[in-house]
Amino acid sequence: MKLILCSCLVLGSFSAFAADAMDIGSRRELFVDDFLIGQLTGKAEQRLHQPQIQEIVLTHDAPWEGSGSGYHSVFKDGDKYRMYYKSWQLTVTPPGKVNTGEHPLFTCYAESDDGIHWSKPELGLHEFKGSKANNIVIPHGMMGKVNPDGGHPAVFKDENPASPADAKYKAIVRSNSPKGLLALKSPDGLRWSPMADAPVITDGAFDSQNLAFWDAQSGVYRAYWRYFTAGTTDEKNWKPSGDRAIRTATSKDFLHWENQHDLTYVDSPSEQLYTNQVKPYHRAPHLLLGFPTRYTERGWSDSMRALPEREHREWRSKASDRYGMAITEGLFMASRDGVKFKRWNEAFLPPGIERPGTWNYGHQYIAWHPVETKSALEGAPNELSLYATESYWTDKSSALRRYTLRLDGFVSIHAPMSGGELITKPITFKGKALTLNFASSAAGGIQVEIQDADGKPVPGFTLADSQPVFGDSLDRTVTWKTGPDVSALSGKPVRLRFVLNDADLYALKFE
Repeated sequence: MKLILCSCLVLGSFSAFAADAMDIGSRRELFVDDFLIGQLTGKAEQRLHQPQIQEIVLTHDAPWEGSGSGYHSVFKDGDKYRMYYKSWQLTVTPPGKVNTGEHPLFTCYAESDDGIHWSKPELGLHEFKGSKANNIVIPHGMMGKVNPDGGHPAVFKDENPASPADAKYKAIVRSNSPKGLLALKSPDGLRWSPMADAPVITDGAFDSQNLAFWDAQSGVYRAYWRYFTAGTTDEKNWKPSGDRAIRTATSKDFLHWENQHDLTYVDSPSEQLYTNQVKPYHRAPHLLLGFPTRYTERGWSDSMRALPEREHREWRSKASDRYGMAITEGLFMASRDGVKFKRWNEAFLPPGIERPGTWNYGHQYIAWHPVETKSALEGAPNELSLYATESYWTDKSSALRRYTLRLDGFVSIHAPMSGGELITKPITFKGKALTLNFASSAAGGIQVEIQDADGKPVPGFTLADSQPVFGDSLDRTVTWKTGPDVSALSGKPVRLRFVLNDADLYALKFE
């Protein structure tokens, strides 16, 4: 079947692209920002994709958990998946009474063999109401000389080869007093101790899930935390103003932090960002991906009153109007330097179809961070699992729901059947073959032309030589009439021209 080619004109002059070529080596490149994009023509566009809803994987219904449980950290650790989260009960009763103190806040632990079926083991570490038969790993109260807040945890496995055995797992948690962020360590992810006798980061508001991790690409630890763009949020004065925003810094030892910056965005307005959820993407660790929560107050209206659980929403509003009017959803953003992000203004994880436990304050907080899991479809490749909160603030429990997305499937270059083209900026690569993560219809597909840095087709790799690529694959090798071998061009400045018809291009890689 003959592929329909885009006949649109390529705008501009290739002589305008006389910049030095970017070396991508053999790393996987996603289209989550404009890094590779030289030109998009015809009807080609960057398209944000949304995860697909799946099952509830965990219900926080234990006596020490409750309707305010959240701030999940999820990661794969060998053959096991680990999860950490705050446990908290928020009780709202008429006529607008809010009780946040039914029990202290803890950090709890769950685990899974597949990232889909989760259990809460009885660890026997900390007491709750006279029993240690629970999954609490960070209790309420003093830990050495510090007073950690178990309700604001962010836990990760430290892949820094220089990290000692007793600090194989690390956590950033909020300090109850003095104000700031504490650094904790653990040899097994279950038994925790402080790394310092005082907060290691103090410049912020911290009323969120603040986090830190090892960035192997840069050889430093990175931290991301909450601040407000105006007002005062110091130890003695809590008068925040402006927007909830994100601050970052780096460290060589997890204790001394420097290079502090406030995050900036390519083309996004200042908004209320409740979390940040930044971490390297495991298939392309030079990319830092974030999943912040957007918090918006829509005000009372007919649509607000039509949302689920109106009566409970009105109870919360009588305690504080924003508790009833606020709605939250998940966003997506990406960065290469850790400071400037391309943030998509459209929702990545919107509230979805209206049903009990949704469209409220606390809904769709995305867990830190997506993990790779097996597909439910027999023979299909692995996919990403993301997890988000549900049924927040109502009754005696909250829930964590799983969502799925194809690997690398955050953003694609998309074109309809009428066609579109992508021409990359000049690049150099290392490898013998070009592979694509893509999807097309049965009648659509992609053709690839390799050009020199000035836009002239390279003989043997022209569009006329290109074999149409169609299907739906995470790793399809591109071929031309002479075959797939591109090693003669390795290390030389080139451009890639993609002609798409009813197709999505998610990622590329030379190997």
